[in-house]
Amino acid sequence: MQVENKVDIFALNETFWHGLTITDAAANHILQLIKNDSTMLGLRLSIKQSGCAGFNYLLEKATNINHNDYVYEKNGAKLYVPSQAMPFLDGTEIDYQQEGLNHLFKFHNPKARHSCGCGESFGL
Repeated sequence: MQVENKVDIFALNETFWHGLTITDAAANHILQLIKNDSTMLGLRLSIKQSGCAGFNYLLEKATNINHNDYVYEKNGAKLYVPSQAMPFLDGTEIDYQQEGLNHLFKFHNPKARHSCGCGESFGL
């Protein structure tokens, strides 16, 4: 019996995405960041290969709109996501939480199957 490897192929611009969700706390923090920096349009969320589990979230200030960005908005707070990152981030909820003395963005990603011990990276 021979088993064939099957690879699904899709086009980024022809795929239906469920999108990302921004919590009220995350939206409020993004709006505060924009208020403090007049060059900011919002935040850009992408990923990079890194960390012990495979991928890290990369969150940067967005000062321009790229032609391949998906834009998610809540209460005027905008999150820009490059189309290349959508297969890894689709369905993610972005929250902003306090943990002890730290305040940080948290990513609840249904596609992440495991994460490293420090929580900085995830794998699919």
